[in-house]
Amino acid sequence: MVELLQPFASMLIDVAPIVLVLFGFQALILRQKIPHLKRVIIGFILVWIGLTFFIIGLEKALFPIGKIMAEQLTSLDFIGKNMGWSSYYWVYIFAFTIGFSTTIAEPSLLAVAIKANQVSGGSIKTWSLRIAVAVGVAIGISLGSYRIITGIPIHYFIIAGYIVVLIQTYFAPKDIIALAYDSGGVTTSTVTVPLVAALGLGLASTIEGRNPMIDGFGLIAFASLFPIMSVLAYAQITNYLNRRKNNAIQ
Repeated sequence: MVELLQPFASMLIDVAPIVLVLFGFQALILRQKIPHLKRVIIGFILVWIGLTFFIIGLEKALFPIGKIMAEQLTSLDFIGKNMGWSSYYWVYIFAFTIGFSTTIAEPSLLAVAIKANQVSGGSIKTWSLRIAVAVGVAIGISLGSYRIITGIPIHYFIIAGYIVVLIQTYFAPKDIIALAYDSGGVTTSTVTVPLVAALGLGLASTIEGRNPMIDGFGLIAFASLFPIMSVLAYAQITNYLNRRKNNAIQ
């Protein structure tokens, strides 16, 4: 019973500053009554309960599953005696699929995609944007897994990646650039981060010669960087195809 109550108490302490800021500004700065106070209070209670159960779920299920999968995919019984980077192809496939599926399920990405569709008047399709971001995350996590397995320093990938992003930014349509940069941020949220972090730490813990502290972290950076590339590439390809279509009509 104590183990169950402790997360609720910890989450209440975490949520309390948000409640104090919102209610404080409303009462002391704006000097207005809070509309639908009963509904707002019920909403905060539901958020408190939901976040608590979510954190418990992460600790009891998602983190252990990610670590177990990494251990199983890198065991000698599964990959054989050949320890080259190419022997871990199932790790890359798993990283790609888990990156794609968790991003598609990401609530924050869905919210951004819906708003982008509304603001753009329908020119930016909700599903097209979500798939573009998911493909970017999938490629990034696969490449990040390759980095952990090979031991290549992370800054090589990050520097090269941002050079590509800068080049893409120069040539991409101006109305998509800000959305592309935001797309990199919304992927690192409630669904994606726990599984990706667990995968990275699991790989670094099971592969000989890797340090979980040095090599285990960094996958989230890949999950943030590569969606920028994929959304910019999606916009550039769409823009190119539209120009060809217009030229063909003319």
